Amino acid sequence: MSEPTHHLWLEHAYLPGGWHQAVRLSIDQVGVIKAITQGPAQKIDKRVYGAVIPGVPNIHSHAFQRAIAGLTEHRHTYQRDSFWSWREVMHAFVTRLDPDQYEAIARFVYMEMLKAGYTTVGEFHYLHLTPNGQSYADITEMSGRALAAARETGIGISLLPVMYSRGGYTGEAPNSGQRRCILKPDTFLVLVDRLYARVRRDHWGRVGIAPHSIRQVSPDTLNAVLVGIKDIDTSMPIHIHAAEQLKDVDDHILKTGNRPIRWLLDNTDMNNQWCVVHATHINSLEIIDLAACGAVAGLCPTTEANLGDGLFPLEDYIKADGNWGIGSDSHVSIDPKEELRWLEYGQRLATLSRNVTATERGGSTGRQLFDFATKGGAQGLGQRIGQLTEGYRADLIVMDPEHPALLAKPMSILFDSWIFSASTSPILDVMAAGKWVVLNGRHRDEMSIKTSYKKVLKTLIEDI
Repeated sequence: MSEPTHHLWLEHAYLPGGWHQAVRLSIDQVGVIKAITQGPAQKIDKRVYGAVIPGVPNIHSHAFQRAIAGLTEHRHTYQRDSFWSWREVMHAFVTRLDPDQYEAIARFVYMEMLKAGYTTVGEFHYLHLTPNGQSYADITEMSGRALAAARETGIGISLLPVMYSRGGYTGEAPNSGQRRCILKPDTFLVLVDRLYARVRRDHWGRVGIAPHSIRQVSPDTLNAVLVGIKDIDTSMPIHIHAAEQLKDVDDHILKTGNRPIRWLLDNTDMNNQWCVVHATHINSLEIIDLAACGAVAGLCPTTEANLGDGLFPLEDYIKADGNWGIGSDSHVSIDPKEELRWLEYGQRLATLSRNVTATERGGSTGRQLFDFATKGGAQGLGQRIGQLTEGYRADLIVMDPEHPALLAKPMSILFDSWIFSASTSPILDVMAAGKWVVLNGRHRDEMSIKTSYKKVLKTLIEDI
């Protein structure tokens, strides 16, 4: 058993069950909380003033898409633009990315996440091949860059390599943007095995899998992959897109005779390892069954709004005891408070009511949103995160009590004040795995990461 290597004394800390004062954390050399006690600060303690909360899991990320944020806000057709017109621009963009450029973008995105309070990311990674669809000498070349970016910035990661086997429901050939994603099942399983060994050897992060969607993965391929991963890890996270767009639901019914989420529930052993990303157009019976099987819904409100997807029926899902987490997905916004704010406000607009997420009279909506997101995010990423608890990773956020949104506010309404009234970030410092990665609002390597990203982005934009 590893011994504690440093100690923190926290003025105010949000622990499971509520707020506590004068909390001491003992953290070991791999960044795990070994003990939590209460009492006065000791000579060996680093004193942390302000409000301390757990880091937030980001359940769904496509890191490279940060580089196209803002580039798709021009109308492309005389008809209404949609997810599908955005997708064409995104596919065209990925044909330009080389490994060094991808890593520079991922480093920048992960730095932004840490500054915003995300301390672990679920990277739904599907760029495996060269831009012309050829294999790299090392099958882990591109996915390894995501791991490197996480290690360099200090963010925790659950790497979710994507299985992508076809261009669409009828097996059509992939377009130029899809061809670097296509792998055969046996090749994909080799990739997963190598990534799994790499992460396990380093004792950090987690590896799962992400069958992209039934649109992009045939049922036979999905089954082969689900069987194959049992030889690697029987408990790894499994993420899949489903029911994000009405067109996708309609196409799925046309091709398979059933709705996408219903098809998954009926044709896989879906359980608490699974995360169904978006699930926007889930129906009432699917809500009951998805909640009952223990899977997590991966909700990405700012991306879903940006793409015109629709609104997830959160109130009904919460009533069914469903688990959910949040993700920044395409990274038009990288801010957990904004995801949670949009999530609640969308429900208010849909139901013509207020405080939809609060499940009991007098309950704090902000605190409930935060608790759901951290619990569901931790489950979906398959890591011991999202709580300041013994045996969990020491990921924490320090809030500035002098920030205008928090000024003179009691701890009991901190989450409400942060999520619903902060227009700028009140986050001072961020610790990930026991290491301070953000101090006074700046990442430890901010200048070099920003310089590299700016150079890459300039090149890519000039090529568009």
